[in-house]
Amino acid sequence: MSLLDDARALFAGREAWIVGGAVRDRLLGRATTDLDLAVPEDPKDAARALARTTGGAAFRLSGAFGAWRVVGDHGAWHVDLVVLRDGDIGADLAARDFTVNAMAEPLAGGELLDPHGGRADLGARRLRAVGPSALDDDPLRALRAVRLAIDLDLTIAPETAAAMTRAAPGLERVAAERIFGELKQVIASPSVRTGLTLMDAHGLTAQVLPELVALRGVAQNEFHHLDVHDHTLAVLDEIVAIEHDPLAAGFGEHAGAVGALLREPLADELTRGQAMRFAALLHDAAKPWTRIMRDDGRVAGFPGHDREGAELARAVLRRLRASAKLADHVAALCLNHLRVGFLVHERPLGPRAIWRYLQATDPWSPEVTVFTVADRLATRGRNADAAIAAHVELACQLLGPAFERRAAGRPAPLVRGDELARALGIPAGPRLGELLAQLEEDRYAGAIVTRDDAIRRARELAGG
Repeated sequence: MSLLDDARALFAGREAWIVGGAVRDRLLGRATTDLDLAVPEDPKDAARALARTTGGAAFRLSGAFGAWRVVGDHGAWHVDLVVLRDGDIGADLAARDFTVNAMAEPLAGGELLDPHGGRADLGARRLRAVGPSALDDDPLRALRAVRLAIDLDLTIAPETAAAMTRAAPGLERVAAERIFGELKQVIASPSVRTGLTLMDAHGLTAQVLPELVALRGVAQNEFHHLDVHDHTLAVLDEIVAIEHDPLAAGFGEHAGAVGALLREPLADELTRGQAMRFAALLHDAAKPWTRIMRDDGRVAGFPGHDREGAELARAVLRRLRASAKLADHVAALCLNHLRVGFLVHERPLGPRAIWRYLQATDPWSPEVTVFTVADRLATRGRNADAAIAAHVELACQLLGPAFERRAAGRPAPLVRGDELARALGIPAGPRLGELLAQLEEDRYAGAIVTRDDAIRRARELAGG
């Protein structure tokens, strides 16, 4: 039986309506793995029964009165069960956000219920609020309008667009978790740039990501052709392009591995590539207050913006109630986005320099390397072509060892710390850690091979 058949069997003889996105997507001919059901009574027992039938898991949705979700196949599908507003499907649809989401079909089968013209709006590729107060009632709907417009390729109706702008200040009263739920879908979208443009046009970016707005007009040095804001968006463009075609970005023999890496799930329903988009938007966010000017009025640089930007990125994602895993990942990309650029001036790199790079960027070495390429490709000021070629060449040199280490993990040490402490007669502590780290580097460089080599080298380092 299908999921829909299971739901019909469960609610046989009882009122239940398919509502919202499932109806909309069916009319658009889009496949969907989500099902929204509206029922007159508390759906707790029904959700648990559906979970038993399908082998899924049922839980109450936070922030939604009386709503339950059933998730199955490790998140491959879910069913949301909500209580009909005032026990009436007409009242329920009238309280919804947009006409394309305010349609319903009886679960048991029957005619489409479309009191607000959602089907006609879909045909006209138009996004229109159900009523004049729909966005005032819930300002998050202004951000959702952006997400739906870019996801479904709809044009926002003029009266709805005006309502979005009016509702924008109200986002400060919306729970951060709900904002992040919509924002991450905009940023993860193939049409992210259109989404950001719409957000800007209606004052939404200033409410949910003011750090991006603050970059407007911040000039850079002669090696950049754009101000910080437009450079940030150019980096985002490059990441989207790399996700689509790593080979065209110059990754050569590593293109397949780069593509697979960026498609991997990371956290918060985002892939590693989509998480990298957050890093693009935040990696230079500390530049406005780290900028140093020369006496002649030109920009000298932005010392420390990588370190401060990493902390700011972590704070932004904490404010949005994103997961610690996503925050750690984005902060690491921000912190290390200059490393490959610095190493370009140290070429040719020997194994020791490569080892130190891998140590400094572990466990994110492949992602950091890819991210620096996106940043470099978006930087087209003085001497850009030569600088880009050198950077991409070095990044490819680093990607081989980075992917190898990611696949194999760190090897077991030639000698354990307690063994080395006994052999040298030194206590555990920072000095012992420094010796062990140096032995790892020496091993990677091929200077030591065996346990005896490691102990002998440690004695040399310890001065006896």
